[in-house]
Amino acid sequence: MPHVIDIFPRAMADIEAKVAWQSRQSVSSSARLHAGLLAAIRSLANNPERWPLADEATDLGLDLRELLYGRRRKMYRILFTIEDQTVNVLRVRHAAQDRLSPDEI
Repeated sequence: MPHVIDIFPRAMADIEAKVAWQSRQSVSSSARLHAGLLAAIRSLANNPERWPLADEATDLGLDLRELLYGRRRKMYRILFTIEDQTVNVLRVRHAAQDRLSPDEI
Protein backbone atom coordinates (compact mmCIF):
# COMPACT_ATOMS: atom_id res chain seq x y z
CA MET A 1 0.00 0.00 0.00
CA PRO A 2 1.53 3.33 -1.02
CA HIS A 3 2.32 5.98 1.56
CA VAL A 4 0.60 9.37 1.58
CA ILE A 5 2.95 12.27 0.82
CA ASP A 6 2.64 15.45 2.91
CA ILE A 7 4.85 18.31 1.71
CA PHE A 8 5.27 20.78 4.57
CA PRO A 9 5.00 24.51 3.76
CA ARG A 10 8.72 25.11 4.38
CA ALA A 11 9.62 22.35 1.93
CA MET A 12 7.31 23.82 -0.70
CA ALA A 13 8.86 27.25 -0.08
CA ASP A 14 12.31 25.68 -0.52
CA ILE A 15 11.25 24.24 -3.88
CA GLU A 16 9.70 27.52 -5.04
CA ALA A 17 12.82 29.48 -4.08
CA LYS A 18 15.11 27.08 -5.93
CA VAL A 19 12.91 27.13 -9.03
CA ALA A 20 12.69 30.94 -8.94
CA TRP A 21 16.48 31.21 -8.72
CA GLN A 22 16.92 28.73 -11.56
CA SER A 23 14.41 30.58 -13.75
CA ARG A 24 16.75 33.59 -13.75
CA GLN A 25 19.30 31.32 -15.46
CA SER A 26 16.95 29.37 -17.74
CA VAL A 27 13.18 29.03 -17.77
CA SER A 28 13.29 25.57 -19.32
CA SER A 29 15.78 24.24 -16.77
CA SER A 30 13.70 25.69 -13.93
CA ALA A 31 10.65 23.81 -15.23
CA ARG A 32 12.71 20.59 -15.36
CA LEU A 33 13.96 21.20 -11.82
CA HIS A 34 10.42 21.74 -10.52
CA ALA A 35 9.05 18.67 -12.27
CA GLY A 36 12.04 16.57 -11.23
CA LEU A 37 11.87 17.50 -7.55
CA LEU A 38 8.14 16.79 -7.42
CA ALA A 39 8.59 13.46 -9.23
CA ALA A 40 11.33 12.48 -6.76
CA ILE A 41 9.04 13.38 -3.86
CA ARG A 42 6.18 11.36 -5.37
CA SER A 43 8.51 8.37 -5.63
CA LEU A 44 8.66 8.32 -1.82
CA ALA A 45 5.13 6.87 -1.80
CA ASN A 46 6.62 3.45 -2.52
CA ASN A 47 9.05 2.06 0.04
CA PRO A 48 10.43 5.31 1.55
CA GLU A 49 12.36 3.24 4.12
CA ARG A 50 14.91 2.41 1.42
CA TRP A 51 16.48 5.86 1.77
CA PRO A 52 19.22 6.33 4.38
CA LEU A 53 19.14 8.44 7.50
CA ALA A 54 20.37 12.00 7.01
CA ASP A 55 23.66 12.99 8.64
CA GLU A 56 21.91 15.25 11.12
CA ALA A 57 19.25 12.70 12.16
CA THR A 58 20.99 11.75 15.41
CA ASP A 59 21.69 15.37 16.35
CA LEU A 60 18.06 16.32 15.76
CA GLY A 61 16.67 13.24 17.47
CA LEU A 62 14.52 12.41 14.44
CA ASP A 63 14.26 9.48 12.09
CA LEU A 64 15.16 11.99 9.38
CA ARG A 65 15.87 10.43 6.01
CA GLU A 66 17.16 11.92 2.79
CA LEU A 67 16.59 11.33 -0.88
CA LEU A 68 19.24 12.84 -3.13
CA TYR A 69 17.98 14.31 -6.38
CA GLY A 70 20.17 15.60 -9.19
CA ARG A 71 23.86 15.27 -9.78
CA ARG A 72 27.14 17.04 -9.44
CA ARG A 73 26.70 20.71 -8.56
CA LYS A 74 22.92 20.51 -8.89
CA MET A 75 22.30 17.95 -6.13
CA TYR A 76 19.39 18.48 -3.74
CA ARG A 77 18.56 16.75 -0.46
CA ILE A 78 14.89 15.96 0.10
CA LEU A 79 14.60 15.56 3.88
CA PHE A 80 11.66 13.60 5.22
CA THR A 81 10.28 11.52 8.07
CA ILE A 82 7.93 8.55 7.99
CA GLU A 83 4.97 8.31 10.37
CA ASP A 84 2.77 5.25 9.89
CA GLN A 85 1.63 5.48 6.26
CA THR A 86 2.58 9.16 5.80
CA VAL A 87 5.82 10.56 4.43
CA ASN A 88 6.37 14.09 5.76
CA VAL A 89 8.66 16.11 3.49
CA LEU A 90 10.19 18.67 5.84
CA ARG A 91 12.77 20.50 3.73
CA VAL A 92 14.45 20.51 0.33
CA ARG A 93 18.00 21.82 0.46
CA HIS A 94 20.93 22.11 -1.91
CA ALA A 95 23.57 19.53 -1.04
CA ALA A 96 26.15 22.29 -0.51
CA GLN A 97 24.08 23.93 2.23
CA ASP A 98 25.01 23.40 5.87
CA ARG A 99 23.36 20.61 7.82
CA LEU A 100 19.85 21.24 9.05
CA SER A 101 19.63 22.76 12.53
CA PRO A 102 16.70 22.31 14.96
CA ASP A 103 15.27 25.78 14.24
CA GLU A 104 15.16 25.04 10.50
CA ILE A 105 12.68 22.19 10.71
